[in-house]
Amino acid sequence: MIPRYSRPEMVAIWSAETRFGIWFEIEAHATTKLAELAVVPAADAQRIWDVMNARKAQFGDYHFDVARIDEIERTTKHDVIAFLTHLSEIVGPEARFVHQGMTSSDVLDTTLSVQLARAADLMLADIDALLAALKRRAHEHKDTITIGRSHGIHAEPTTFGVKLAEAYAEFTRARTRLVAARAEIATAAISGAIGSFANIDPSVEAYVAEQLGLVVEPVSTQVIPRDRHAMFFATLGVIASSVERVAVEIRHLQRTEVLEAEEFFAPGQKGSSAMPHKRNPVLTENLTGLARLVRGMVTPALENVALWHERDISHSSVERMIGPDATITLDFALARLTSVIDKLVVYPQNMRRNLDLLGGLHNSQRVLLALTQAGYSREDSYAAVQRNAMKVWQMDGDRAGAFAINLKADPEITLSDSQIDAMFDDAYHLKHVDTIFGRVFGETP
Repeated sequence: MIPRYSRPEMVAIWSAETRFGIWFEIEAHATTKLAELAVVPAADAQRIWDVMNARKAQFGDYHFDVARIDEIERTTKHDVIAFLTHLSEIVGPEARFVHQGMTSSDVLDTTLSVQLARAADLMLADIDALLAALKRRAHEHKDTITIGRSHGIHAEPTTFGVKLAEAYAEFTRARTRLVAARAEIATAAISGAIGSFANIDPSVEAYVAEQLGLVVEPVSTQVIPRDRHAMFFATLGVIASSVERVAVEIRHLQRTEVLEAEEFFAPGQKGSSAMPHKRNPVLTENLTGLARLVRGMVTPALENVALWHERDISHSSVERMIGPDATITLDFALARLTSVIDKLVVYPQNMRRNLDLLGGLHNSQRVLLALTQAGYSREDSYAAVQRNAMKVWQMDGDRAGAFAINLKADPEITLSDSQIDAMFDDAYHLKHVDTIFGRVFGETP
């Protein structure tokens, strides 16, 4: 992932230095347990930790020479062997007891579990920050009336706070899904070739899992089953789609003809190299693009589920790319959306102006229902209301109050003027906003 769409903390999870550090801890913890089982000498197992912990104290990490590992791999054509060779260069002869009874996938898969779990933790924190911003802005605009739209066309009024509450509820679900996906992905497999434990005791797997904050994989082949990974990346794809849904809403609201809300436009910011007047929704357009990228990584994860027999490595190249790219991209997108919501400029006066554009047509359902209550058939009621509504659509210029005027002038409508006027109180549409907020935020109306 390019630096433009990356944040340092998430990038660090996927660095070579972090990866080799996790590899070492898996190998060293396994060796510690093997010493407890008297498979390897306890003093030698401790020596491995002592050497590497001394390096960590000196340098702040285990200080593997990434260039040296790459150099060895150019000969071995095997990344784990290259790492183990370099480890032996650092530790000395005691390193021969590392990787006893293990296979490369034990290290690679368990490391990926650690990385994805750590990435999930960062994204959960991102979602928490987004939820806080959505909640604050929702309450700020709880009673800010605006027109709701279906098919892009005026429907009935709602409030801008309810729109934001919808997003809050959606990302609450996203958080629940990500917690579940994190739990499902956080498994360790230290089961040896084809997962049979022939050359390593299952207690080693349990020990390593505990040390790394994972749970044991109930049954692995030579790899952790990839349905777990498929669900993890599918969850990221759904969350990305939620990001895009909110972004697209803001992009529509920022259109010049609507202008009910817009991204914050900072002093000195430029919207166009050619047109100095432009204020473009560049952040939310960017979020739409980033969401496409994250979703694009879901299908390869699904296709990784079907491996040959106990394993092949057709999944490996995919995961080396989508692991970092999907998590780094979504982490960035969630943080950007939080900033957009936090600084979103809202125009209640424009919402009111747009609400009034069609001369009260947003109350057509109220009139329809009133006519049926007055004894008209539903078909006759619909025809009468639609007939008068279409006249408003066809008007040029100011439509203020036009719908009510038409209804009062229609001889087939026997409702009194006062009855008709009563149906044009917009507060009617907002009477259950408190109920909605109670359901979303757990507040008592």
